[in-house]
Amino acid sequence: MENANSEFSWVGSQENFVDNISIQHLNHISIGLFGGNSTAGQFKNEDGCLVWGDRERKWEFAVILDAHNSAESTELVIRQFMKYKETIENLLSCTCAHALKEIQQTILHLFQEKKFLSECRKIKGETACLILLRMGKYVWWFSIGDCISYVFHPELAKLGQYQLNQRQFFEWVGQVNTFDQVVPCYSSGVRELRNGLNRILLTTDGLVECPNEPFSNPIDVYNVMMNHELSHGVKTLLGTIKENNVRDSTTIISWDVTIDKDVTIPSNDPDLLLGGKKS
Repeated sequence: MENANSEFSWVGSQENFVDNISIQHLNHISIGLFGGNSTAGQFKNEDGCLVWGDRERKWEFAVILDAHNSAESTELVIRQFMKYKETIENLLSCTCAHALKEIQQTILHLFQEKKFLSECRKIKGETACLILLRMGKYVWWFSIGDCISYVFHPELAKLGQYQLNQRQFFEWVGQVNTFDQVVPCYSSGVRELRNGLNRILLTTDGLVECPNEPFSNPIDVYNVMMNHELSHGVKTLLGTIKENNVRDSTTIISWDVTIDKDVTIPSNDPDLLLGGKKS
């Protein structure tokens, strides 16, 4: 586990947190680690995460991983991102418009590098991978598999919008590799944040695949996170699934972004911001 001035990285094979909840902090970012319940049959943790942050809060870059069969794919992907760390940070020192235009090509190159693909073929198991970059008033995401990201804001919640990406199954990086095909499979997008406080959250799927399904509906995640201080909200989410005897390990990354710039609003329907839906 590493927690330097602007960097945090962790793999469950280093410390599994089975039966234990750990809340870590990187500047303004809260990171929750829980390895699942041994009483439900859990004995290992194949999650991982990587977080880079700018101390002046100009940007945050987060990677969250959920592997199976072994943690080797998680370890390999994190090493690959560390290899590209200088390239990515140099890109994030450019203007927001340039960085958000070029980041996707950088990530595609990272995953399609010949040496990396060769290393993937030699390991055991594969991992889902979700990457999120917040820069200025925008978030960019790149998703392989079934990890989940949310953006919580009252204006969006009034319209029933919580989740950033849609989970996709049968996509991985590793021994089975969606990037070792003629055409790689992934999803990606860019979203404008809203004026005021936006709460961003990334999670592996243990949060939603829990007995009694306390968080299968995004509104329940929203209610916990928006009714608690950030790190307390993360701890409450993990504590709830622990109490419900979840087996799957769960990793959460969350932080707040306050936007004081103009954002997009309807030209002729200000009531939409109050929760009205008109066609």
